[in-house]
Amino acid sequence: MKTRDKILLSSLELFNEQGERNVTTNHIAAHLAISPGNLYYHFRNKSDIIYELFQEYEKLVDFYLDIPEGRSMTLADMMFYLESVFDGLWNYRFFHRDLEYLLDRDPRLRSDYRDFTDRCLAAISRIFEKQEDAGIIEPQPESLRKAMSLNVWLVITNWMAFLKTAHAEKTSASLTIHELKQGIYQVLTIEVPYLTPAYREQVMVLREQYRPTMPEPLPGEAVSLTDAGNSDVSGVS
Repeated sequence: MKTRDKILLSSLELFNEQGERNVTTNHIAAHLAISPGNLYYHFRNKSDIIYELFQEYEKLVDFYLDIPEGRSMTLADMMFYLESVFDGLWNYRFFHRDLEYLLDRDPRLRSDYRDFTDRCLAAISRIFEKQEDAGIIEPQPESLRKAMSLNVWLVITNWMAFLKTAHAEKTSASLTIHELKQGIYQVLTIEVPYLTPAYREQVMVLREQYRPTMPEPLPGEAVSLTDAGNSDVSGVS
Protein backbone atom coordinates (compact mmCIF):
# COMPACT_ATOMS: atom_id res chain seq x y z
CA MET A 1 0.00 0.00 0.00
CA LYS A 2 1.29 3.46 -0.90
CA THR A 3 2.19 5.87 1.90
CA ARG A 4 -0.55 8.27 0.82
CA ASP A 5 -3.17 5.53 1.11
CA LYS A 6 -1.79 4.47 4.50
CA ILE A 7 -2.12 8.05 5.74
CA LEU A 8 -5.76 8.19 4.65
CA LEU A 9 -6.57 4.80 6.16
CA SER A 10 -4.87 5.57 9.49
CA SER A 11 -6.43 9.03 9.65
CA LEU A 12 -9.88 7.56 9.14
CA GLU A 13 -9.25 5.00 11.87
CA LEU A 14 -8.02 7.62 14.35
CA PHE A 15 -10.75 10.14 13.51
CA ASN A 16 -13.43 7.48 14.01
CA GLU A 17 -11.96 6.20 17.27
CA GLN A 18 -10.91 9.46 18.92
CA GLY A 19 -12.79 12.23 17.12
CA GLU A 20 -11.27 14.45 14.47
CA ARG A 21 -10.61 17.35 16.86
CA ASN A 22 -8.51 15.12 19.13
CA VAL A 23 -6.19 13.92 16.36
CA THR A 24 -3.32 15.99 14.95
CA THR A 25 -1.07 15.34 11.99
CA ASN A 26 1.66 14.46 14.49
CA HIS A 27 -0.62 11.78 15.97
CA ILE A 28 -1.22 10.37 12.50
CA ALA A 29 2.49 10.35 11.68
CA ALA A 30 3.33 8.67 14.99
CA HIS A 31 0.62 6.06 14.43
CA LEU A 32 2.23 5.20 11.09
CA ALA A 33 5.79 5.48 12.43
CA ILE A 34 6.68 8.05 9.77
CA SER A 35 8.05 11.56 10.13
CA PRO A 36 5.69 14.56 10.04
CA GLY A 37 7.67 15.74 7.02
CA ASN A 38 6.79 12.55 5.18
CA LEU A 39 3.11 13.14 5.92
CA TYR A 40 3.31 16.77 4.75
CA TYR A 41 4.88 15.59 1.50
CA HIS A 42 1.52 13.99 0.69
CA PHE A 43 -0.89 16.36 2.49
CA ARG A 44 -0.38 20.01 3.34
CA ASN A 45 -2.51 19.84 6.48
CA LYS A 46 -5.23 17.91 8.27
CA SER A 47 -7.99 19.71 6.34
CA ASP A 48 -6.65 18.23 3.11
CA ILE A 49 -6.80 14.75 4.63
CA ILE A 50 -10.40 15.30 5.76
CA TYR A 51 -11.37 16.66 2.36
CA GLU A 52 -9.97 13.61 0.57
CA LEU A 53 -11.71 11.28 3.02
CA PHE A 54 -14.97 13.06 2.27
CA GLN A 55 -14.39 12.57 -1.45
CA GLU A 56 -14.00 8.83 -0.79
CA TYR A 57 -17.18 8.84 1.28
CA GLU A 58 -19.31 10.65 -1.30
CA LYS A 59 -18.12 8.33 -4.09
CA LEU A 60 -19.11 5.36 -1.93
CA VAL A 61 -22.60 6.74 -1.24
CA ASP A 62 -23.06 7.75 -4.89
CA PHE A 63 -22.26 4.14 -5.83
CA TYR A 64 -24.69 2.75 -3.24
CA LEU A 65 -27.51 5.01 -4.47
CA ASP A 66 -27.06 4.22 -8.15
CA ILE A 67 -30.60 3.13 -9.09
CA PRO A 68 -30.76 0.20 -11.54
CA GLU A 69 -32.95 0.74 -14.59
CA GLY A 70 -34.96 -1.73 -16.63
CA ARG A 71 -36.54 -3.68 -13.78
CA SER A 72 -38.88 -3.19 -10.83
CA MET A 73 -37.51 -2.36 -7.41
CA THR A 74 -37.77 -5.08 -4.78
CA LEU A 75 -37.74 -5.01 -1.00
CA ALA A 76 -34.26 -6.55 -1.20
CA ASP A 77 -33.14 -3.51 -3.22
CA MET A 78 -34.67 -1.18 -0.67
CA MET A 79 -32.91 -2.88 2.24
CA PHE A 80 -29.62 -2.94 0.30
CA TYR A 81 -29.79 0.86 -0.07
CA LEU A 82 -30.49 1.35 3.63
CA GLU A 83 -27.91 -1.14 4.89
CA SER A 84 -25.26 0.20 2.52
CA VAL A 85 -25.84 3.86 3.37
CA PHE A 86 -25.68 3.15 7.10
CA ASP A 87 -22.53 1.04 6.56
CA GLY A 88 -20.98 4.05 4.84
CA LEU A 89 -22.13 6.29 7.65
CA TRP A 90 -20.45 3.95 10.14
CA ASN A 91 -17.19 3.67 8.19
CA TYR A 92 -16.90 7.47 8.00
CA ARG A 93 -18.71 8.22 11.26
CA PHE A 94 -16.31 10.94 12.39
CA PHE A 95 -17.67 13.13 9.63
CA HIS A 96 -21.29 13.29 10.78
CA ARG A 97 -20.26 13.43 14.43
CA ASP A 98 -18.80 16.89 13.89
CA LEU A 99 -20.36 17.94 10.60
CA GLU A 100 -21.15 21.59 11.31
CA TYR A 101 -17.66 22.28 12.64
CA LEU A 102 -15.98 20.61 9.65
CA LEU A 103 -18.13 22.45 7.11
CA ASP A 104 -17.54 25.81 8.78
CA ARG A 105 -13.78 25.25 8.68
CA ASP A 106 -13.34 24.34 5.00
CA PRO A 107 -15.14 26.21 2.18
CA ARG A 108 -14.29 23.41 -0.29
CA LEU A 109 -15.96 20.86 1.93
CA ARG A 110 -18.98 23.10 2.51
CA SER A 111 -19.53 23.57 -1.22
CA ASP A 112 -19.03 19.90 -2.08
CA TYR A 113 -21.25 18.73 0.76
CA ARG A 114 -24.08 20.93 -0.49
CA ASP A 115 -23.80 19.30 -3.93
CA PHE A 116 -23.57 15.87 -2.29
CA THR A 117 -26.75 16.56 -0.33
CA ASP A 118 -28.60 17.60 -3.48
CA ARG A 119 -27.54 14.38 -5.24
CA CYS A 120 -28.60 12.24 -2.29
CA LEU A 121 -31.99 13.93 -2.03
CA ALA A 122 -32.56 13.37 -5.75
CA ALA A 123 -31.53 9.69 -5.41
CA ILE A 124 -33.82 9.14 -2.41
CA SER A 125 -36.70 10.72 -4.32
CA ARG A 126 -36.02 8.36 -7.24
CA ILE A 127 -36.05 5.40 -4.84
CA PHE A 128 -39.49 6.45 -3.59
CA GLU A 129 -40.65 6.83 -7.19
CA LYS A 130 -39.36 3.34 -7.99
CA GLN A 131 -41.19 2.00 -4.94
CA GLU A 132 -44.39 3.56 -6.26
CA ASP A 133 -43.85 1.93 -9.67
CA ALA A 134 -43.27 -1.44 -7.97
CA GLY A 135 -46.45 -1.11 -5.91
CA ILE A 136 -44.59 -0.97 -2.57
CA ILE A 137 -45.98 2.45 -1.63
CA GLU A 138 -48.97 4.37 -2.92
CA PRO A 139 -48.31 7.01 -5.59
CA GLN A 140 -47.56 10.40 -4.04
CA PRO A 141 -47.43 13.94 -5.41
CA GLU A 142 -43.92 15.16 -6.13
CA SER A 143 -44.10 17.70 -3.30
CA LEU A 144 -44.74 14.97 -0.72
CA ARG A 145 -42.08 12.73 -2.25
CA LYS A 146 -39.54 15.54 -1.85
CA ALA A 147 -40.62 16.14 1.75
CA MET A 148 -40.28 12.42 2.54
CA SER A 149 -36.84 12.39 0.92
CA LEU A 150 -35.71 15.31 3.06
CA ASN A 151 -37.01 13.60 6.21
CA VAL A 152 -35.08 10.44 5.32
CA TRP A 153 -31.91 12.46 4.77
CA LEU A 154 -32.38 14.27 8.09
CA VAL A 155 -32.73 10.96 9.93
CA ILE A 156 -29.65 9.48 8.27
CA THR A 157 -27.38 12.47 8.81
CA ASN A 158 -28.58 13.29 12.34
CA TRP A 159 -29.09 9.83 13.81
CA MET A 160 -25.60 9.71 15.27
CA ALA A 161 -26.11 13.06 17.00
CA PHE A 162 -29.36 11.72 18.46
CA LEU A 163 -27.60 8.62 19.78
CA LYS A 164 -25.02 10.81 21.53
CA THR A 165 -27.78 12.61 23.44
CA ALA A 166 -30.02 9.59 24.02
CA HIS A 167 -27.08 7.57 25.37
CA ALA A 168 -25.46 10.46 27.20
CA GLU A 169 -23.59 8.13 29.53
CA LYS A 170 -21.63 6.71 26.59
CA THR A 171 -18.86 8.32 24.57
CA SER A 172 -19.14 8.65 20.80
CA ALA A 173 -16.40 6.06 20.41
CA SER A 174 -18.44 3.48 22.35
CA LEU A 175 -21.45 3.62 20.04
CA THR A 176 -21.87 0.48 17.95
CA ILE A 177 -22.84 -0.19 14.36
CA HIS A 178 -25.89 -2.04 15.70
CA GLU A 179 -27.06 1.13 17.44
CA LEU A 180 -26.35 3.19 14.35
CA LYS A 181 -28.36 0.88 12.11
CA GLN A 182 -31.36 1.27 14.39
CA GLY A 183 -31.85 4.47 12.40
CA ILE A 184 -33.17 2.23 9.62
CA TYR A 185 -36.27 1.72 11.79
CA GLN A 186 -36.93 5.45 11.68
CA VAL A 187 -36.39 5.65 7.92
CA LEU A 188 -38.84 2.81 7.27
CA THR A 189 -41.33 4.42 9.65
CA ILE A 190 -41.48 7.47 7.39
CA GLU A 191 -43.10 5.41 4.64
CA VAL A 192 -45.37 3.29 6.84
CA PRO A 193 -48.48 5.46 6.19
CA TYR A 194 -47.98 5.06 2.43
CA LEU A 195 -47.36 1.29 2.19
CA THR A 196 -49.71 -0.68 -0.02
CA PRO A 197 -51.63 -3.58 1.56
CA ALA A 198 -49.58 -6.05 -0.52
CA TYR A 199 -46.30 -4.96 1.11
CA ARG A 200 -47.29 -3.53 4.48
CA GLU A 201 -46.81 -6.71 6.53
CA GLN A 202 -43.45 -7.52 4.93
CA VAL A 203 -42.06 -4.03 5.53
CA MET A 204 -43.33 -3.99 9.12
CA VAL A 205 -41.51 -7.27 9.79
CA LEU A 206 -38.31 -5.90 8.25
CA ARG A 207 -38.63 -2.68 10.22
CA GLU A 208 -39.02 -4.51 13.52
CA GLN A 209 -35.52 -5.96 13.14
CA TYR A 210 -34.11 -2.45 13.70
CA ARG A 211 -36.33 -1.25 16.56
CA PRO A 212 -34.23 1.11 18.74
CA THR A 213 -33.52 0.22 22.35
CA MET A 214 -33.47 3.33 24.49
CA PRO A 215 -31.72 3.72 27.86
CA GLU A 216 -33.80 2.95 30.94
CA PRO A 217 -34.98 6.17 32.64
CA LEU A 218 -33.74 7.05 36.09
CA PRO A 219 -36.35 7.09 38.91
CA GLY A 220 -38.63 10.08 38.47
CA GLU A 221 -37.74 10.56 34.80
CA ALA A 222 -40.12 10.20 31.88
CA VAL A 223 -40.65 6.74 30.46
CA SER A 224 -38.60 6.01 27.33
CA LEU A 225 -40.50 6.17 24.06
CA THR A 226 -40.09 2.48 23.25
CA ASP A 227 -41.54 1.53 26.65
CA ALA A 228 -44.57 3.78 26.37
CA GLY A 229 -47.20 1.14 25.72
CA ASN A 230 -46.98 -0.28 22.24
CA SER A 231 -46.12 3.02 20.57
CA ASP A 232 -43.30 3.31 18.07
CA VAL A 233 -40.38 5.64 18.61
CA SER A 234 -41.74 7.80 15.83
CA GLY A 235 -45.29 7.76 17.08
CA VAL A 236 -46.47 5.61 14.13
CA SER A 237 -47.77 2.16 15.01
